[in-house]
Amino acid sequence: MRHARLIAMVVLSACSSARSSESPAPAPATAATPNAPAAQGPAVVPKDSVTLERERYVAEVRQQIAGKETLPASQVFKNVKTMGDVPAGRLLAVMNVGYGKSLGVSCTHCHVAGRWDSDEKTQKQTARDMSAMAARINNELLKNIPNLKGPNAIVNCTTCHRGQVKPALNLP
Repeated sequence: MRHARLIAMVVLSACSSARSSESPAPAPATAATPNAPAAQGPAVVPKDSVTLERERYVAEVRQQIAGKETLPASQVFKNVKTMGDVPAGRLLAVMNVGYGKSLGVSCTHCHVAGRWDSDEKTQKQTARDMSAMAARINNELLKNIPNLKGPNAIVNCTTCHRGQVKPALNLP
């Protein structure tokens, strides 16, 4: 259950980060700016090859699990060691946004394409270990810091990685 709560926080935080990083829509013309152009919405940012590849793999797996999205991931996927009680559809979203987007990688950074259950790549175990670290920080350590603002402070992949494989170590 702790993993399910952590995963929900990771997805919500990652989705919030993704939304907040998008360009805001231009303000509509007002009486103060009579010659302002009409609002055209956010700028369309071309997707890079990593994002396109990740989206292709996610769509492929989504199609393979169609009708099983609400079953526990351990019943739908093989070799799920840390998030088996999470619904399969949500696990796919966590992998896509919580891991892939947070690290700026495609699925093949940790997985062998088409053999998603393989432990061949060491990055997969590293992700499991990092997930356990974040769970410990969130469930044990942060709760013991009395002066944190807000009752639900959390860390997740994005906290350190900021869309890069190597965590941010220096300020720009």
